[in-house]
Amino acid sequence: MSFFIHESSYIDDGAEIGEGTKIWHFCHIMAPCQIGKNCNIGQNVVIAPHVILGNNVKIQNNVSVYTGVICEDDVFLGPSCVFTNVKNPRSEVNRRGQYEKTYLKRGVTIGANATIICGITLEEYVFVGAGSVVTKSFPAFALVVGNPARQIGWMSKHGHKLIFNKEGFAICPESGLIYRIENNQVFRL
Repeated sequence: MSFFIHESSYIDDGAEIGEGTKIWHFCHIMAPCQIGKNCNIGQNVVIAPHVILGNNVKIQNNVSVYTGVICEDDVFLGPSCVFTNVKNPRSEVNRRGQYEKTYLKRGVTIGANATIICGITLEEYVFVGAGSVVTKSFPAFALVVGNPARQIGWMSKHGHKLIFNKEGFAICPESGLIYRIENNQVFRL
């Protein structure tokens, strides 16, 4: 095997798991799902059928990733964050064929205990603060917090708040990468 699965976890036949991925204690990986290379799936995680995880996705403990969720490469899901896949669930109404898609683009970070309502797209490197309730889509590099989540700034690829000068440029203090803001959109130069 080119990946690690703790003996307490259960992997359904037909689940695809990439090379170098680690699946820790008490997880259930359901088929069919796709998990990329070099992912790290923490304790007590459920990956539902048809979920797609890119490469280098990090999932902390106690997260359920439900059908309809698609995570691109380098996504981080903090401890106990929550996804939904139906906007109007009722126990007596079967809506299994109505699961909505939720897209987390490359580099998105979801903070601990955040809730992500289905049917939205978080563009590249969106940073969702701990405990936030995300009910709508946000643009690349947005920093969002609260209930409901609102944008309060911009974050660099390396996870630092971006402060833009009068000319519309910001520099990440860790990487030195330069960013430009134009028409309320951030671009990495």
